[in-house]
Amino acid sequence: MSFIPYGKQCIEDDDIQAVVEVLKSDYLTTGPKVAEFEKALCEYTGAKYCVAVANGTAALHLASLALLEKDDKVLTTPNSFVATSNSILYAGAKPIFVDIKEDGNIDLDLCEKYLKNDKSIKAIYGVHFSGNPLNQKKLKELKEKYKIVILEDCAHSLGAVFDGIKAASCANSDYSILSFHPVKHMTTGEGGAITTNDENIYKKLLSLRAHGIVRDEKNIQDKCMAYDRNNNLNPWYYEMQELGFNYRITDFQCALGLSQIKKLDSFIKRRKEIAKRYDDAFRDNEHIKPLYLFDGNSSYHLYVIRVDFEKLKITKAELFKKMREKNIGLQLHYIPINKQPFYKTLGFGSENTPIMDKYYKEAFSLPMYPCMKDDEQRFVVDSVADILKLAKKQI
Repeated sequence: MSFIPYGKQCIEDDDIQAVVEVLKSDYLTTGPKVAEFEKALCEYTGAKYCVAVANGTAALHLASLALLEKDDKVLTTPNSFVATSNSILYAGAKPIFVDIKEDGNIDLDLCEKYLKNDKSIKAIYGVHFSGNPLNQKKLKELKEKYKIVILEDCAHSLGAVFDGIKAASCANSDYSILSFHPVKHMTTGEGGAITTNDENIYKKLLSLRAHGIVRDEKNIQDKCMAYDRNNNLNPWYYEMQELGFNYRITDFQCALGLSQIKKLDSFIKRRKEIAKRYDDAFRDNEHIKPLYLFDGNSSYHLYVIRVDFEKLKITKAELFKKMREKNIGLQLHYIPINKQPFYKTLGFGSENTPIMDKYYKEAFSLPMYPCMKDDEQRFVVDSVADILKLAKKQI
């Protein structure tokens, strides 16, 4: 059996051809495919506006710059990749780490307790962990009741639906961000996007994406520099009006994205099939507990299981090693962000997060990607089950 990674892209001939066509065109960087891709993402998610950027971290960074001010307090989860809370720091704001629920998502009820006790909290950054969307009714309630800003980190959840609300639609949030890394639901290589329903936010993001530069005549500030003595606009003229970044995405990346988004629903359907098969395979296994049972809402970027290693004569590290010897790549999502050395230097690490702490000891991700073959999945199931069964026998 060849190596089975925890996640990988599914690239087909039509994807390759879409990229080749752009490579043969006049545009490689920002060209017509960028706008086409942004439009396709709006149509898919239901959001009014979309800004495609270089990667998911860039999306978080720009959203945070548009959303936050220095010293703003932001409730967020310790159960994410570090980019989520890093983006809060990029904006000079202050993350507050809130414990998770048993399904891996931030505990919104606990968030409400923080909001009741501290009226100065500005925002919630909620991650749809593993593809499982946050409770949209609760998000709406918190937004309306406490007048807070909400960012939904949908890097895991493109295609997920909660009570008819699609992930990244921003139905109950100010922004959503997406990632198109190869292990995600669809890929542009690297790449990301921000969706919003606010036109002013959209314009702000466009400026921040491209160095803070403005070329639109109606928004020009320095009329003396912009126009010649006959009051004609200088054709070369542009203005840098704020400190922005070069977070642009390329045209050939967006061509790949346009090809991939046509298959997105089929990719998600296959992910759900794999998740359901995992659920069924582990239903009667005393050692293995899925993070949450299949309900059709999640778009399953990850399939996470929990194992009580305290009851077994094997550690999680030893399991990873034994699975690797079988050519199977497990992964951990995630090390608690607040326990990272850098965050400890900022005073984090002692938060009361018992569920996250227990989750970290027990959880890991099994291989999950659309082009995973049935026999590969059976091999993964049999391998992890057999290793844990032998560990049980040694007690």
